[in-house]
Amino acid sequence: MQLDFSARELTIKLVYYGPALSGKTTNLHSLHRAADQGIVGRLMTLETRDDRTLFFDLLPFTFRDKGGLSVRLKVFTVPGQVIHASTRRLVLQGADGIAFIADSQVAETENNATAFVDLKENLKTYGLTLKQIPLIIQFNKRDLAAVRSDEEIAALAAQGREPVYLAVATRGDGVVESFIGLLYLTWSALDAEHDLNRKFGFDSTAFLESVAKKLGHDGPLSDVLAACVGGALEVLRPEAE
Repeated sequence: MQLDFSARELTIKLVYYGPALSGKTTNLHSLHRAADQGIVGRLMTLETRDDRTLFFDLLPFTFRDKGGLSVRLKVFTVPGQVIHASTRRLVLQGADGIAFIADSQVAETENNATAFVDLKENLKTYGLTLKQIPLIIQFNKRDLAAVRSDEEIAALAAQGREPVYLAVATRGDGVVESFIGLLYLTWSALDAEHDLNRKFGFDSTAFLESVAKKLGHDGPLSDVLAACVGGALEVLRPEAE
C-alpha cells in the first residue's frame, strides 16, 4: 500500500498468480471490458507468440470515495512459466492482495499445486506467509471437459480458509465476483492495520458497492460477496453513522 497524504490518494496493489495458461490475463481482459470507461486505465500486456504473458499486465482502476479519498487499484499478473521465477517474485513484491487462478481441468492438478507452492516460497522471501496476506482462489475454465466437479471444489474449499470462486473468465463468469471478494479482503486487512476508515472517514461498504456497480454488477453487495463457494468471507457491516 502507498499512501499520499497531501493528495489524499491511496494505491493498492493486487496480483493475479497461478500456473501458465490458467486464465490470469483473461481475467484482466474481462475486468477491463466490464469496467466503466471513466474509472479504468489502459490495459498493458506483453505476450509471447504462444499467447502467454511474459512479464505482467497492469490494469489501473481509480475510484473516489464520497469523503474525498482517491483509491487507485493496480492489478498485475505474473508469468506462469517455470523459467520466469525471478519475474514472478519481483511482481509479487509489495502486493496487498493475491488472487490465485487455478485451472479446473483434472489434468492440471499438479501444475496448480506446483504454482501454489511457488507462491508460498516467493512470499517467504519477503517474510510473509499465506496467512498474512489477503488471498482468494479462483477455479477457472469451468466450461471445459474433464474438470473437477463443483462438489469436489466445494469440499476442497471447506478444508481451507481462503474464499474460493468458480469462473469462466473467457465469458466473464465469476470474474467480477472474484475481484470484489479479493478487494474486500484486502481493504479489510489494510483498514485493520492502518485504521483507514476512521482516519479518512471512509465508507467501506459504499466503496465496494461503487466498485461493483462500475464493473457492471447492479445487485446488492451481499450477493457479490456470497458468490464464493467456501472460505472465510463475511459480509461487510454498514458503517456506523
